[in-house]
Amino acid sequence: MSPEPADRNPAARIDLERPSVARVYDFMLGGTTNWAVDREFGEQVLARFPLFRDIAIANRLFLNRVVRHLMRRGVRQFLDIGAGVPTAGNTHQVADEFAVEAGFEPDARVVYVDNEPVAVAHAELLLDREGDARRQAMIDGDLREPDRVWRDALDTELLDPAKPIALLLLAVLHVAQPGPDGTDIGPESVARFRELLAPGSYLAISHATYEGLPPELDDKVAGLKTQYDSAASNNVVQRGHADIEAMLGDFRPIEPGWTWTPAWRPEETGPTARTVEFATPAHSIIWAGVGEKL
Repeated sequence: MSPEPADRNPAARIDLERPSVARVYDFMLGGTTNWAVDREFGEQVLARFPLFRDIAIANRLFLNRVVRHLMRRGVRQFLDIGAGVPTAGNTHQVADEFAVEAGFEPDARVVYVDNEPVAVAHAELLLDREGDARRQAMIDGDLREPDRVWRDALDTELLDPAKPIALLLLAVLHVAQPGPDGTDIGPESVARFRELLAPGSYLAISHATYEGLPPELDDKVAGLKTQYDSAASNNVVQRGHADIEAMLGDFRPIEPGWTWTPAWRPEETGPTARTVEFATPAHSIIWAGVGEKL
């Protein structure tokens, strides 16, 4: 999600002069909702860090596994914040695929949230063309405004706040979320969302880290931050494992606990998911976990 202050006019926030995190991520995943500026920046990143495309795919695979596992646990409501540009393997697509496999009518309800105007516009187009308005919606919202996002999500009438909701915050919290004084308020916003969720809800987080990486990646990850901070419209926040894990608060981590994205329940991988392999799980550089509100 973009770090600029929220603006209710999406067109006013479109910036095609600088690469966008959401659009570059779409490029890495092989999507088409990106511009020359995004592709040029993406190619520069890959020239210095060829593994980055596989890292993005592994994060998408984590989404696939989380949604399938939580569906297996009976969750039927998902709030996907920082969903980005719609690409293959969206939350509702994974949930519906799981339902068909399991032999029941697709019934999961998903509300997507982003404040990158291109992501919002294309998600709306995708849902209009291929989605089900009775079960899926996209809203223009900012992670830094949890109460407003919550209100707008409930206004879709797709989510029942009294029942468990899976809140997905995947690869969004390592994008700077500056408050009025410029300090990052991402963790503060996450804490408020934890308060709003009903017991039995889940919170899934994936976050790039500098800790525990293979030594040969240390300089590359540091260089990646420099590239994004100097050229992209979104700065990168680096956190160690403890600071990332703290964002689950008192939610109980479910098995296998905190781990690298490739190591989180690989048995849940869907039959159509795009997979990648790493020399070690730590080469994915993304620390991930899911917690349950008791």
